[in-house]
Amino acid sequence: MNRISIIVIGLLCGGAAVAQTAREEFKENFYLSGSNYLDYDRQLSTTPLTAAPKGYEPFYMSHYGRHGSRWLIGEGDYTNPLNTLRDANAEGKLTAEGKAVLDKLERFYPTTIKRLGELTTVGERQHHGIGSRMAKNFPEIFKAKNVAIDARSTVVIRCILSMEAECEELAAANPTARIHNDVSESFQYYLNHDWSDRIRQASREGRKVRNIYERKYNHPQRLMKVLFNDQDYVYENVRASSLMRQLFELASNMQSHDTDIELYSLFTEEEIYDQWRIRNVGWYLDYGAAPQTRSIMPYNQVELLKNIIETADTIVGPATVPGGSPSGTTPQATLRFGHEVCVMPLACLLELGQCGAVVENLDTLDNVWRNYRIFPMACNIQLVFYRPMKGKQGDILVKALLNEREMTLPVKPVSGPYYRWADLREYYKNKIYRFEKK
Repeated sequence: MNRISIIVIGLLCGGAAVAQTAREEFKENFYLSGSNYLDYDRQLSTTPLTAAPKGYEPFYMSHYGRHGSRWLIGEGDYTNPLNTLRDANAEGKLTAEGKAVLDKLERFYPTTIKRLGELTTVGERQHHGIGSRMAKNFPEIFKAKNVAIDARSTVVIRCILSMEAECEELAAANPTARIHNDVSESFQYYLNHDWSDRIRQASREGRKVRNIYERKYNHPQRLMKVLFNDQDYVYENVRASSLMRQLFELASNMQSHDTDIELYSLFTEEEIYDQWRIRNVGWYLDYGAAPQTRSIMPYNQVELLKNIIETADTIVGPATVPGGSPSGTTPQATLRFGHEVCVMPLACLLELGQCGAVVENLDTLDNVWRNYRIFPMACNIQLVFYRPMKGKQGDILVKALLNEREMTLPVKPVSGPYYRWADLREYYKNKIYRFEKK
């Protein structure tokens, strides 16, 4: 584990120094504050990909991707704030602004019925875009004649539909592609692994820390005065902190829909920042290499990392042998589809950029680690394998992309964002061994 000093202010998941703080980024793009609800297509701008080293070509991609934008998962995510405002309205306790918010929730709620957790049209569009860019960025793989693409999904409908949208684009780009789609409970152990007892215990330890920061950053007093005309009524009948968090969840997830209903205007810039900080700390404690949870939370994705290595071994061949290039291997791709609770810890376990940062002082967390750079809707990790071109000798190289952005990796690079697969394989195998030995 690379321990990242919190003195290195401004180092984020891309591994490069940036001038902007999270506050400044929100001023330019408040959608970023949505954390895991961030629309993939509303991310920060990216940069062109670095060309492969001379004499190398891509021939295999190993991928894990989250489903696209969705409705909120729980009925209460919609009905709890709606019923709170309905009850207050019946008692004549809402301000004009409170009534306007109630009207927005009443108009939107019917669209949620029997759609909880399902993929939206925005989410489908995200995956069509990702699939199209995969074919464009790596034509040597995805436009190769008879390329074999193995695509697997968790059993959740939004993940299955996301897989289908991406594969539709790959099929359109290459009619000769041999695409195999599969969905099964038998894949769940690595596509959507549940917390082990050891991980669960660490999470319980982090819960107390998370509660401290929720109380520290959640300030609903102003918002309650905006919504309600009687603060005694609020004190006696409204769980103010919960209502503020619920309304911010709704505001954040509206970007998952093609709608003109918005709720972000309810919040000040400071409140948007604080609501995001609560979530940033929470996600870090649950899935990042947080010392407050013994830095073991990313290891929940050990089975997924094992699958990535074992699958690559069957395709890449003797990567540990100098010059052992599988030049006769047909280009292939392994696509896996699941959830952000897998992408985030996997990114931290792989130590992509600064995702594996270890931060002691959580008040400074957003100087180093910002969740929206890791897991927007449709977030994905692409490990692209390169081999020497025909007639040439050399090692197998790998480049890692997080949300189609090049990342640094925890071993010495060969050139730019390119690393020897043998070095990475050994590093990750040793990391897994040390964890499991305990």
